[in-house]
Amino acid sequence: MQPNLLQPTWDDRSRSASRLTPSGSVLRKPFSNAYGYLLVGLSLCSIIALPICAAEWPQWRGPQRNGHSSETHLLSEWPQNGPKQLWQVNDVGLGFSTPSVAGGRIYLLGNEGLTNEFALALSSEDGHRLWSARLGKVGRPEQNPNYPGARSTPTVDGNFLYALGSDGDLVCLATADGRERWRKHLVVDFGGRSGDWAYAESPLVDGDALICTPGGSNATMVALDKTTGALLWKCAMPEADDAGYASPAVAEFSGVRQYVQFLSKGLAGVETKTGKLLWRYLRTAKGAPGVDMTLVSDGYVFNSTAFVGGALVRPVMKDGAFTAEEVYFTNKLRFDMGGVVKVGDYLYGTSAGFTTCVEFKTGAIKWQERTKSFSWLAADGRLYVHADDGHVALLEPTPEAYREKGRFTPQNLPATHGEFTALSYPVLADGRLYIREFNSLWCYDVKAPK
Repeated sequence: MQPNLLQPTWDDRSRSASRLTPSGSVLRKPFSNAYGYLLVGLSLCSIIALPICAAEWPQWRGPQRNGHSSETHLLSEWPQNGPKQLWQVNDVGLGFSTPSVAGGRIYLLGNEGLTNEFALALSSEDGHRLWSARLGKVGRPEQNPNYPGARSTPTVDGNFLYALGSDGDLVCLATADGRERWRKHLVVDFGGRSGDWAYAESPLVDGDALICTPGGSNATMVALDKTTGALLWKCAMPEADDAGYASPAVAEFSGVRQYVQFLSKGLAGVETKTGKLLWRYLRTAKGAPGVDMTLVSDGYVFNSTAFVGGALVRPVMKDGAFTAEEVYFTNKLRFDMGGVVKVGDYLYGTSAGFTTCVEFKTGAIKWQERTKSFSWLAADGRLYVHADDGHVALLEPTPEAYREKGRFTPQNLPATHGEFTALSYPVLADGRLYIREFNSLWCYDVKAPK
């Protein structure tokens, strides 16, 4: 069904879901400049999880890097004013980093001015600061349009935190006190080259390896020993891509385990053991920066950019070599920086100003609804969305229609919210919903009553 442009917008729609009918950490001026989308590295895909508790959120997009939480017994509808706020803090620093949560602590990146970008640890009990550790300076301050700031989501693995600053400082820190264990610089140590909006990737821990994307012709992707930072392998791609604004994920195709990453010139599959380049798919990157909505599921890779379109590809091995077979490509699926989640057979995301439900394997649009741009999280039969105007909403995932189950606006939005909008992703851990905007972080209780 095509969108009904006469339907109420996000701003003027009432709270009642019965009125809604059918029609998928970012900084940007509200729809005034398309390049405001290019601020946070996104990758929504992984089928390999870190060995963590189900109630934790230790890395970008959650335990499996796909925007899903396995938590249950959560509120299925919210009260009129939203779930209970437990606390708010207003001193986490500027920037667009989404938090990670593990071991009773919250970790995120922030910056003070352009000379101090740092990692921060907070108590999940009340948000008080436990420690901070400097990473370096803010990367590419001359970027145009000018949106400098911390971008990456840090990764928690056991007793260590791995954080990538926007200038390319890759640092391993002790979670207990923030003490530095080792440090690399993606430009200095690997000849890396970021895009115009600096580094935005969230590092991936895979077994004993740490995976990241310096970009450039020498070491486009690298695997490092997570304990020492020593180089395990490097992959120099023939296209010599700049690093995109995306994060890698782990998948397996035709029995070969590989990392899927989106760079400035397109998708790539890289063998996990050796760093060998296995395949590429470039169509979704043509004419667009490497800002990525990527999801791996059922042997397929879905990839979309806000300025080009979306595609489903199937990496397969034939005659000893991989190729990425295109299942479909359409310019009608231009999912933006809020990403996508897959629930059952359907994708949900925001495409060109419309929240959109799409059949994953066919690309068929089931419905569209005019909304603000959302970032996404799925848990316990519901979708949690953080809108770029600051609102937070609870949705029912269904291919039938857009159905809201509650919404609220966080109290005391930052003063900077009026000029720019922030779209840090929502985070769920141990029955608590975390929302970050610039220097503020809110915590809400979303557990169902016992």
